[in-house]
Amino acid sequence: MKRVALAAMILLISGFSYAQKSAKSKPLTSYVNPLLGTATLWDPKDLGFVPTHRSWGAEVFPGSSVPNAMVQLTPVSQFHSGSGYQYEDTVIYGFAHTSKGHWNLCYIPLMPASGSNFTADDYKSAFSHKNETAHPGYYQVYLPRYGVNAEMTSTLRCAFHKYTYKPGANKKLIADLAMSNERVHDWKINKESDNIISGYQAAGEKMYFYAVANHKIISIDTLTSATNPMGRPAGARQKNLSPPGPKKTPVLSFANGGSDVLELKIGFSFVSVANAKANLEKEMLNKTFAQVRSEANQTWENLLSKITVTGGTAKQKGLFYSTFYRSFLWPALRSDINGDFTDANGNVVNKGFNYYTLPSIWDDYRNKDELLGLLSPKVMNDVIKTMIDMGNAKGFMPTFFHGDHASAIITGAYTRGLRDYDAKNAYQLMLKNATVEGTRKYVDEYNTKGYIAEDEVEHPVVNTVRKAAVTKTLEYAYDDYATAQLGKALGDNANYEMLMKRTKNYKNVFNPATGFMEGRLADGSWVRNFDPNYVYYEYMYRESNAWESTFFAPQDPNGLISLFGSKAAAEKKLDAMYATPYDGHEADNMSGFIGNYCQGNQPDHSTTYYYYFTGNQPKAQLYLDSIMNHYYDMGKDHLAYAGMDDAGEMSAWFVFNAMGFYTFSPADPSYIVTVPLFDKVTLKLNDKTTTIIKKGHGRKITDISWTGKKVKGYFISDADLKKGQTLTISTQ
Repeated sequence: MKRVALAAMILLISGFSYAQKSAKSKPLTSYVNPLLGTATLWDPKDLGFVPTHRSWGAEVFPGSSVPNAMVQLTPVSQFHSGSGYQYEDTVIYGFAHTSKGHWNLCYIPLMPASGSNFTADDYKSAFSHKNETAHPGYYQVYLPRYGVNAEMTSTLRCAFHKYTYKPGANKKLIADLAMSNERVHDWKINKESDNIISGYQAAGEKMYFYAVANHKIISIDTLTSATNPMGRPAGARQKNLSPPGPKKTPVLSFANGGSDVLELKIGFSFVSVANAKANLEKEMLNKTFAQVRSEANQTWENLLSKITVTGGTAKQKGLFYSTFYRSFLWPALRSDINGDFTDANGNVVNKGFNYYTLPSIWDDYRNKDELLGLLSPKVMNDVIKTMIDMGNAKGFMPTFFHGDHASAIITGAYTRGLRDYDAKNAYQLMLKNATVEGTRKYVDEYNTKGYIAEDEVEHPVVNTVRKAAVTKTLEYAYDDYATAQLGKALGDNANYEMLMKRTKNYKNVFNPATGFMEGRLADGSWVRNFDPNYVYYEYMYRESNAWESTFFAPQDPNGLISLFGSKAAAEKKLDAMYATPYDGHEADNMSGFIGNYCQGNQPDHSTTYYYYFTGNQPKAQLYLDSIMNHYYDMGKDHLAYAGMDDAGEMSAWFVFNAMGFYTFSPADPSYIVTVPLFDKVTLKLNDKTTTIIKKGHGRKITDISWTGKKVKGYFISDADLKKGQTLTISTQ
C-alpha cells in the first residue's frame, strides 16, 4: 500500500509539474482565431442604424497565410464581396490564393469535386462551421456535396492543397479561372506533364502558377455556361465584375489509383511561370503537408512571441493575439525568391529587395505601419523601398484612396530609426507631392488659399461627390508636417519653414460659431447646408461627418484645443460628440457608434486621446476601455468587428492600446501612454527586452516612470521603448 501511495504521489507531483510546464509553454498561436472579423453585423443596436442590406464587416479572410506573404489561401463563399468569405454564408465556391479584405483579389480559385453532377454555373458546396477549422497557417473544411475534406497550408509564395476523398471516388478539380473579385481579362491553363499544370490569371494583376499533383492528370475538360452570373450577391460592388457572356471553366480529372488523398503543391509568381516553378522548388516541393503546416505555425509563433502578456482574461488574450495576427497579413509580397518583380510600369526588374503591394495608406498610416516597423523592421524598410520605387516610376510618391499619407509612414519610420532606403529620394518625392499638382488633388488651391474650397450643393446626400474639401485640408496640413520633419532631418531648412507654416491650415476650416470643422466656399464663406450629424463620402468630409472630423490635428493638439476658447469648452465638445446620438441613417463603412464617435471607420480613431489635452486622461481611458471590451467580438457569434479592418488598421489599434501606448501622431517618434489591458507586457525589440508594468487597477494614470525615472506628461519616445528597460504605468 505504501508503494502504491508513493507511486500515486509521484504521478501526482509529476502530473502537476507537467501541467505547469504545459500551461507556461502554451503556444501563442493557440490564442489566435482567424475567423474573428469574418462575421457581419445585422443588429441595429450594433450598427447604429437599421440595415437594408448586408453591412460591411471587418471583411477579413480565415484561410492560410504567413506574415506579409504573397499567398493568402482562403475559402470563397461569395465572389465580389469583401475578402470573398462571410461567416454567415452557407456555401463555398472554391479556394482562392490572394485576399486583402477589400473588393479585389481572390485570384485563381480552385474547387475539389467528385462525380459529374455539376456545371460551370453550379459547382458550389454547402458547408458547416461545425466541420471547419482555422488556425495560423492552416485551414480545413468538409465539403459534403463531394464528400471531400479540404485542408490547406502555405509558405510565402506557395500553396499546399490536401483533399481527402471518399474511398474509390473519382478526383476532379474545378479551376474557375474566369472568376475572381476583379475583372478577369485573360487566363490560361496548360498540362506540362502527367502530373504538372501551369498557367496564369490576368485580373488586376497577372498571377502565374506552376502546380504539381501527386496523381496523374487524365484530362483537362471544359465546362461552358451561357452567362456569368455566379457569386453576385445583392449589394456587392459591381465595378470589378467580369463581363457577362459565355464562361469556360476547366475541370481536371485525376487517376483514381493509390491514395484517396489528392495533394496539389502550387508555386506562384507575378513575373512568370518559370519563376513560379522556382518558388515552388525552393519553398515547398520536397516537403510534406505536415512539414509545411508546422513551419507556417512556427513562423507565426516566432512573430507573436515578440510580445508576451501576463494577466488579463482569456477573452482579452484571445483578442490580443488574434488582432496581432491580423495586423501582419498586409502588405503582401510581390517579388520572387530570386528577387524578380514587376514594377509599377510593368517592367520585370530585380533591385535586391523584397517588393510588396502598396500599404492601405489612408487606413493604416495611423498605426499598422508603425507596428509593422516596430516588430518587422526589415519588411517595413522594404515596403518603403517599394513605395519609393513606385514613386520613381510614376513621378510622384504613391498614395491610396485619400490624402497623402506616405509622408507620415516614411517620416515616422525614419524618425524611429528605420533608414535602410534612400531617404533623400523619398523626401524629394514627398516634397513634389506637397508642391506640385498631381498626387495631391487641388494642391495649388490649398497652397494659395490655405484651404480647399468646397462647392455649395442644394440638397447633398451621402453619395454626393465633390472635393471632400474639409478632410483634404485637415489631412494635407498633417502631411505637410510629416514632410517638414523629414526635410528638417535632412537639412532642408527652407522647405521646412515653408511646410511648417502650412501645418496651421487646419485652423482655416474651423468655424468658431459652431465649433466644427466645416466646408468653406471659394469666397471664404461657410457652406450653408451644414448638418454636423450627416455623413458624406466625398462632400466636405471623407467617409465621416463634422463630429468625426473636428478633432484632427495630431501635429498641433494643443493648438486645436485652443480654438474652442478653453480646455473646458473643448472637453464639453468632446463630451457632446459621445453623447449626441448618431442620426441613424445607413452609410456603408459607418458602424459601431458611441454617440457620433465611430469605431467602425478610421477618421476619428485618434479623437479619444484629445481628452488628454483637456486635462482629463481618465475620461479618455473610459472610452478606450469601452471600445476594447465591446467592439472587437460583436454579434451573435462574437466574431464581428465594429467595422472594416482595412488591411489591419482596426486590429493594430487594439494591439497598441492593449499594450498601453498608441501612435497618436504617427510621423513622430513617440507614443501616447494608455492603461494596458494586461498586468505585464514584454516586448522583444532589436534583441532587447522591454517590459511594461501596470500597477493598480484604476483607469487614472497617476505616474509614468521609465526605469525608475518619472516621465513628464503622457508620451514615451520610441528610442526609450527600444532600450530594453522598464516602463511602469501606475493607476488608481
